[in-house]
Amino acid sequence: MLYTAEQVAQLPTDTFRYLLVSLNDHILTITLNRPQKKNALHPPMLAELAFALAYAHYTADVWIVVLAATGDTFCAGMDLKSLSAGSDEQASVPEPAGPVRLGELMAGLHKPCIARVQGPVYAGGFLLVGGSTYVVAANSATFALPEVKRGLFPFQVLAVLLDIMPARRALDLCLRARTLNAADAQEIGLVTHSVPADGLDPTVRLLTDELRLYSPVAMQFGLRAFQTLKSLPPDQQQAFLHDQFQQLQQTHDAREGMAAFLEKRLPNWG
Repeated sequence: MLYTAEQVAQLPTDTFRYLLVSLNDHILTITLNRPQKKNALHPPMLAELAFALAYAHYTADVWIVVLAATGDTFCAGMDLKSLSAGSDEQASVPEPAGPVRLGELMAGLHKPCIARVQGPVYAGGFLLVGGSTYVVAANSATFALPEVKRGLFPFQVLAVLLDIMPARRALDLCLRARTLNAADAQEIGLVTHSVPADGLDPTVRLLTDELRLYSPVAMQFGLRAFQTLKSLPPDQQQAFLHDQFQQLQQTHDAREGMAAFLEKRLPNWG
């Protein structure tokens, strides 16, 4: 994480310039709010995203994250002009400790994340979608990686795609710059739920309602283990997973879950 737990102890909801952020019923909703630029990501917006995701990571009261967007486009990717020219805007959050790499931030969240995709996703926007646990997309949403048309290549997106789909499909998306509709994106695993536009909020709500029934600590352990496994050699993986299970058994959630099971009642995770 690019921020410490102390830095993000308070969420400055009133000072974000390019995000709308709210926390209700253990669900942190982060909404991209630069619609006049099609939610293209530039340094001030990236810093705010890094700050909000660090807050979600460190804050025990956040069980689930929802990523949404205003306007007609979910995210147009990186704002290349702004990234190359820099920005003289006064910062709305402290300076991050290093470069903001969205793929790493999403992988380090360790909490279920639902992307609510109401419109097109381009280029670097795939880092948000591909890094989410669930992607609920409107049937009219589209997905495209146009970098090769501009003499560029979506290197970081490729790494995220390789976690989701076979290598040839991931490479094809990067090499041919095809535009996928939501049904195509669901078929290759990029989207988990393709719904009519008026079904976005009900579907997100169904997912969050179900996820809130289960242990947030257990899910965090599982998501963290999923990421850690990628860097462990095969002969160390089972020992690591056994240790994780031992650690999880010592948590309040594990004790509460077993007690609720034996007492035939619903667990109280809060």
